[in-house]
Amino acid sequence: MEQSPVNAAQSEAAMAAPLEFEIQDLRFEYDRVPALNGLSLRVREGERISLLGANGSGKSTLLRLMDGLYFAQAGTLRFRGEPLTEDALEDEAFALRFRRQVGLVFQNPDVQLFNPTVFDEVAFGPLQLGWSRQEILDRVMSTLQWIGAEHLKDRAPYRLSGGEKKRVAIASVVVLDPDVLLLDEPTAALDPRSQSQVIELLESWNDGRKTVITATHQLEALSEISGRAVVLRQGRVVADAAPEAVLADTELLEAANLVHVHRHEHGGVAHKHVSPYLRHEHHK
Repeated sequence: MEQSPVNAAQSEAAMAAPLEFEIQDLRFEYDRVPALNGLSLRVREGERISLLGANGSGKSTLLRLMDGLYFAQAGTLRFRGEPLTEDALEDEAFALRFRRQVGLVFQNPDVQLFNPTVFDEVAFGPLQLGWSRQEILDRVMSTLQWIGAEHLKDRAPYRLSGGEKKRVAIASVVVLDPDVLLLDEPTAALDPRSQSQVIELLESWNDGRKTVITATHQLEALSEISGRAVVLRQGRVVADAAPEAVLADTELLEAANLVHVHRHEHGGVAHKHVSPYLRHEHHK
């Protein structure tokens, strides 16, 4: 699929901001099956970006490479000008600095939550970084207050609801106040109320001053959580634009398997229904 006519929409201020990630021709395979196929992308400080794509488009793989959990077989990935490689992360000083600056929230919170209580879960990262007892206590409690979960601090994570688990997983990363927050399908498998709560948390975090990259195939809240939408298909970027421009491009969304378009004729007039949007277009 050729690059969509939608162009990257970044303000002059955003273009002047320092680069967080510089990704060039990135390639990654699982058992010889390509997941990323020459992907290139630039992310600047303070941007709020949504990675859009159907399952298998490469969104989760890209986030794991950006978090230094996977390493590409080809191409380059730089974080603030430094190569993000396996060798680089073997350097203790670089690894400590990077883990402090970049945090990833997994799609499935059960993968991320493993401590006996919610308090211990949120305190785990600060403990690993050697924070003082009082600093940990203050930061954990303020973070639990932010997610509305002070009353859950002594509960076992496995006994929480899906929405509560997701909020605690976010808190366990946000407690470190990273400069970059990577989110893999943060509202997936949640009921509408829990989805709204998670979206409100992401909108309120640090008043939008940090870099937030959210992988999703759910489009309803796209304009709320991001100012830039990057569409992936078969491991490549096929569009990079303002959310409104992407949402208006039905052909792009259909080609990327993000919407279903049902076409039929009624009374001699062609109708097109685009799901999940409540859009009903007439073509004479």
